[in-house]
Amino acid sequence: MNDKQANMAQQDEKIQEFLSGIKTKLLVMSGKGGVGKSTVAVNLAVTLAEMGHSVGLMDVDFHGPNTLKMLGLEGEKMVTDGQKLVPLKYTDGLQVVSISSLLEDSDTAVIWRGPLKIGVIKQFITDVEWEPCDILIIDSPPGTGDEPLTVAQTIRDAKGVIVTTPQEVSILDVRKSITFCRQVDMHIAGIVENMSGFTCPHCGEKIDIYSSGGGEKAARELNVPFLGSLPFDPGIVIAGDEGKPVPLQDPEGVSGRAFKKIVEAILNGG
Repeated sequence: MNDKQANMAQQDEKIQEFLSGIKTKLLVMSGKGGVGKSTVAVNLAVTLAEMGHSVGLMDVDFHGPNTLKMLGLEGEKMVTDGQKLVPLKYTDGLQVVSISSLLEDSDTAVIWRGPLKIGVIKQFITDVEWEPCDILIIDSPPGTGDEPLTVAQTIRDAKGVIVTTPQEVSILDVRKSITFCRQVDMHIAGIVENMSGFTCPHCGEKIDIYSSGGGEKAARELNVPFLGSLPFDPGIVIAGDEGKPVPLQDPEGVSGRAFKKIVEAILNGG
């Protein structure tokens, strides 16, 4: 075994040692962009932390990292403890790692090919001083490329949480995500339907802007769990822009309750 092989074997050993202490690993993914994947990942992480879980949030969407912005941590930098990077702390129960905390500024473009991205994902595990956590949420970029594939091959017991919007064009891409999970032997926690109907705050009438029910229908047809739907809620958009997640701002509102319901579905066997 040469030095390179020995280093890789040592890294793999460190990865498995870290992962062995985490009960639940969730890969939040989507077949296409613009469906609110990062919004779902962030709010699930915050909801779980508020329920008393110790949560790690790892953002591997290198080309469009948004998690720190949504948590109000934009501009904060990870520092080292002398040897390893220290995750950013959102609350006592939620620690976060994102490439955006290592960039010069928010306008810096990450122009990386596959091998470099694969290496950084592994370094996010081995070169970061994570505190013990029982749940790890990974926010991946849309599609079925290097990042979700690396997670699937590195974190063998990760479960896929697939985010979609109700319209047919998104459902077509959900099918690709399902196929991806099955091809790499990843357990599918289920489908989340985002932007599922808008309730007028003035008259209470529900308006299906993007239709509704498409995610649930796809889950039935593809024989995977349906975790729940999230409303088309301007409050979620405002909360993300302001870095004040809905589960903290309005936990008993319609969106806060919807996120909690999805979390409970995941923990109960999704």
